[in-house]
Amino acid sequence: MPLQRRLPKRGFVSLTAGRNVEVRLSELEKLPVEDIDLLTLMQAGVIPADSLSAKVILSGELTRKVNLKGVGATKGARAVIEAAGGSVADIAAVTV
Repeated sequence: MPLQRRLPKRGFVSLTAGRNVEVRLSELEKLPVEDIDLLTLMQAGVIPADSLSAKVILSGELTRKVNLKGVGATKGARAVIEAAGGSVADIAAVTV
């Protein structure tokens, strides 16, 4: 019997899927700082300490200015952040 038929069949399970987290706009509103990056989110306890990346999603309200660096954002979240006077730095431009 050929080797490919003898070996057990398994699906693909991403090892990094659980380490990419989503952050709501309402959670950013509660943070006392204006400049937010991955380390700031970890120290505040918003995301787990072993997270590799974070992405801000449009959920909740944002009434103050925040500057995101090294954190992704959806189109809707980016529009709300920029409307409040904040900015979103491109992830590729930020080096870790």
